[in-house]
Amino acid sequence: MVVEYGEFKGNKLIKLMRNETDTYPFQFGKGKAKLIVEHFDAIKAFAEEE
Repeated sequence: MVVEYGEFKGNKLIKLMRNETDTYPFQFGKGKAKLIVEHFDAIKAFAEEE
């Protein structure tokens, strides 16, 4: 996994990529990052479902 940081319209952004050539990174700002952290258990349960 590759992690990069950037900006969009003056706001901090994080990009999560499967590899260096990932053409569709998962990217989000601080607002969505806070939501992810607050709901991590629910997201983890969802990811682990069959």
